[in-house]
Amino acid sequence: MRTLILSDITAEAFAPYGEVLDDPATPPRQDQAGRMQNTRRAARANLALVRSEPMAGLMPVRRLERHLHSNQAFLPLSADAYAVIVAPDRDGRPDESRIHGFRVPGHVGINYRAGTWHAHMMTLEEPGRFAMLVHEDGTDADCSFAPIAPLMIALG
Repeated sequence: MRTLILSDITAEAFAPYGEVLDDPATPPRQDQAGRMQNTRRAARANLALVRSEPMAGLMPVRRLERHLHSNQAFLPLSADAYAVIVAPDRDGRPDESRIHGFRVPGHVGINYRAGTWHAHMMTLEEPGRFAMLVHEDGTDADCSFAPIAPLMIALG
């Protein structure tokens, strides 16, 4: 089984997959902090609350997901740190040879670009809560999944 070692997230390293949502560049707020994408007229913004369980190194990642028509943003409400696993697209599937893993501090959010392959939300040690924003219309086009070779996640 492959092991993926997490590296600390930076805006530059994450740029091919979306935006890192950190402190406002210009206080007191930063407008357009992340790119909102929605390519379907019938899809509506869904602001959801998500509970994430710790990865604990016990369960391998066996699939990735993507939202082809919408960005997906996660903003921590209560989390110490979490893992973000991403892969570029290759012919409609995740490019498993180029999977990256990031360790994200609990005060930093992320915004996946539409079409970015990613793993489910995983906190590192304690359960976490996140606000999640995505555009959905309730059809199968909201989210697609792709199996991958099992992947264990390790801290760097």
